Amino acid sequence: MKEILLNPQLWSATLAMATPLALPALGGTFSERSGVVNIAMEGIMLIAAFFAVLFAHLTGSAWLGLLGAIVVGMIVAVIFAWAAVTLTADQVILGMAINIFASGFTAYLLNTIFGFSGTPTDTPMLPNINIPVIKNIPFIGQILSGNSVIVYLMIILIFASNYFLFHTNLGLRIRAVGENPEAAETAGINVIKLRYLGVALSGLFSAIGGAYLSIGLLNSFSTDMSSGRGYIALAAMIFGKWTPFGSFGAALLFGFATALSMQLQNSAISKNIIMMLPYILTVLALVGVGGKSVSPAADGVPYTPKK
Repeated sequence: MKEILLNPQLWSATLAMATPLALPALGGTFSERSGVVNIAMEGIMLIAAFFAVLFAHLTGSAWLGLLGAIVVGMIVAVIFAWAAVTLTADQVILGMAINIFASGFTAYLLNTIFGFSGTPTDTPMLPNINIPVIKNIPFIGQILSGNSVIVYLMIILIFASNYFLFHTNLGLRIRAVGENPEAAETAGINVIKLRYLGVALSGLFSAIGGAYLSIGLLNSFSTDMSSGRGYIALAAMIFGKWTPFGSFGAALLFGFATALSMQLQNSAISKNIIMMLPYILTVLALVGVGGKSVSPAADGVPYTPKK
């Protein structure tokens, strides 16, 4: 076990596996801070993962694939916001409906557009980046250098999101809308617009996370490749108490469980038990911490403007 823990590949894989969890967890933080529970992040990730591959294949550019994934992901998020915020539909049921739709829709498109042979093997991937100086540092360089560009983008977004949410007037307004929308409206804040913004940001970050799966880690799409990461991201957000840094820390923990399960594949432990590690950790986190965490007061509560 000591050899495994001292293996830099374990920690590099931890960072790689945490990225598609931290991004939607970050998006969920914005959505729930504005008062909207967005369970649809799982579906948004899946749809974005497919369209990232599709646009990358059609244009020959992974960057355009990422851009296309973001656009499609945000469109789905805005549709969710319209139903949840404007029509005041049940947010949990709506999110589950989008997730179920995404699973069937992407499987249909995969077979219709690419056939049963799957996505082309020459689909462009987003580049990995070697960081000068750091890459030459023993052990540390193997962990922090040579990762996908999305990993570094994720780190930047975490710091930027924390500053935006807790050190700007707009961030304060988003948090106010999630805590007490009536008081926020009385103060002249447009509750509906800020809830749309929160959900749109969750769509943006979830879409980047989905694109990372299909053109960052791989250059292909497979049916249901998000594999419940949107749900684990929600657990990471709760575990991290609805903060960017806390969500990232929780994502690293879940990413470590996934990376460790990969390292233990050839051990004497049952493969099925090993593959369950990330999900067991998710349940334990929700049971142990979820009940102690206090969500925004108006989280999940529909609001109808008084004006």
